[in-house]
Amino acid sequence: MRETAGERWGRRIVLTLLTLFVVIPLYVMVTSAAKPLQDVQNGFTWWPSRPTLQPFVDMWSTVPLARYLVNSLVVSSIAAVCSVAVAIFAAFAVSRYRFRGRGVFSVTVLSTQMFPGILFLLPLFLIYVNLGNATGIELYASRTGLVITYLTFSLPFSIWMLVGYFDSIPRGLDEAAQVDGAGPLRTLFQVILPAAVPGVVAVTVYAFMTAWGEVLFASVMTDEGSRTLAVGLQGYSTQFNVYWNQIMAASLVVSIPVVVGFLALQRYFVAGLTAGAVK
Repeated sequence: MRETAGERWGRRIVLTLLTLFVVIPLYVMVTSAAKPLQDVQNGFTWWPSRPTLQPFVDMWSTVPLARYLVNSLVVSSIAAVCSVAVAIFAAFAVSRYRFRGRGVFSVTVLSTQMFPGILFLLPLFLIYVNLGNATGIELYASRTGLVITYLTFSLPFSIWMLVGYFDSIPRGLDEAAQVDGAGPLRTLFQVILPAAVPGVVAVTVYAFMTAWGEVLFASVMTDEGSRTLAVGLQGYSTQFNVYWNQIMAASLVVSIPVVVGFLALQRYFVAGLTAGAVK
């Protein structure tokens, strides 16, 4: 069906508005990061009167940004790896086997996504504190406790995504592997997983980004030593001043790992989401 002139111009206007909606905030962030603090506080200008890179230097000393960055990288990476590792076995079992309680398990996994995260905040806090008092295992204010916390809501979605992707892989591959004498684990690692790389990458990126930008649990479950970036950026707002230029500079710097990783894995990510969404 041929596109009319009105539809073409309408599409151009909508795309232009969406582009401006994305580009303008990024431009303001970049220009604010290149301004002295006084210029940012005096009033908004589209271009710095005295461009400077000093905020990119000062942001490391105003708050312990390097420690927050390491905490975020460690917690997000471990949470993503653990989530994918467990989800692969669970999704393989749900996709390839018929067992009692399979339907209940699938519904339960999916239904956990309906509850808001704040509903689990107080129970997890009490569990961590009481467990530490009773056994000496310190999960509160630790990276380990934060990883376990993130698994509670990234793991169910990871299982659901991988079940949909594994279902899209022909079962004839499993049967051919069984004819060659392969057992369940060999079939999974040598047949299913190589065909499911886009889905696994998509789940890994999702789990990593979920942990990377999480604020609610990180603000309660951490202290100064285990704090992550999402919470640590609040340190640029003090009782006497708000270092807006350093906040913008830090936001740009901490976005680099996620942006680079997403661009490098984009084709796998899109393919995995598409294949996992339909059966």
